[in-house]
Amino acid sequence: MSSSWKGILAAMTLALSAAASLPAHADAKSCGTDRTIDIAEMTWPSAAALAHIHAFILGKGYGCDVKLVTGDTVPTSSSMLSRGQPAVAPELWTSAIEKPWAKGIEEGKVVKLADAITDGTVEGWFIPKYIADAHPDLKSAADVVKHPELFPDPEDPSKGRLYSCPPGWACELSTSALFKAYDMDGKWNLFSPGSGGALDASIARAFLRKQPILFYYWGPTAILGKYDAVKLDMPPADKEVYACNTNPDCANPPGKTDYPSSPAIVGAAAWVKKDAPKIADYFSKVGLTNNQISAILVYGDENKADAEATAINFLKTEEDVWSKWVTPEAAAKVKAAL
Repeated sequence: MSSSWKGILAAMTLALSAAASLPAHADAKSCGTDRTIDIAEMTWPSAAALAHIHAFILGKGYGCDVKLVTGDTVPTSSSMLSRGQPAVAPELWTSAIEKPWAKGIEEGKVVKLADAITDGTVEGWFIPKYIADAHPDLKSAADVVKHPELFPDPEDPSKGRLYSCPPGWACELSTSALFKAYDMDGKWNLFSPGSGGALDASIARAFLRKQPILFYYWGPTAILGKYDAVKLDMPPADKEVYACNTNPDCANPPGKTDYPSSPAIVGAAAWVKKDAPKIADYFSKVGLTNNQISAILVYGDENKADAEATAINFLKTEEDVWSKWVTPEAAAKVKAAL
């Protein structure tokens, strides 16, 4: 075969492959709408993976014309409120947009279709379960603070070490405030890693070596999905105290409060519920727990997989979860497409 014919065949094969991967025109009867469903792919791993999961199911299972669009909390919600686009944000954290979002719901511009994270997001101080099992009296942050010797600073063993957040993160302010509120200075060192990756590496190293570690973290995340950590009890979340703890200009002394759980919802433009009821019904069922989402992210972390590959792995391995969201016909189409 001549090189020219090889080139032609290669081009034809590539074209056919590309055509097969392109979204088909919406099947209005199966999808319930002929409108394009824009799904916001947020910048953090859990929201990005969820966007790809839902895009695959709606595209392959229901024949919808689906488009993923880059998003983030403030610009996505602002666009929804002003233009009705994107259609859906599968993991929208509303704590940062509380007032405009509530106003948008009141004015009929946006709707909440479900809780994306059914048991709420998690923030707090954690210790490994193997340490909690060895010291069953360590239930709360106050309990741990009394025992710096159990969590020695590798560079200064005479004191304990609390792993905080990288400089510039909001959690650096809150953790520093709690460090003061618990009067830890003098017996503990507050360690600020240079980056999120450095914090993750410190946690992973401690768990792999079965060493003690006291650290701030949040979920859903791959770290909490991969490692068995125990969240320490703190006094009930007080929004006013927390707001002061995270405001460098607050005149009040830091107070003891748990980190408030941020609501993460499936947010949508109001037209979705009216013009695409099948889509709205689908999204009303897709809530996952913190642990379930963290488990999804473990695959991406361990395999250096992107959001799309992480989504495909979830669809292939967790059929018993996602099949409850869809009709049997749609489930069969999704399985065939996989």
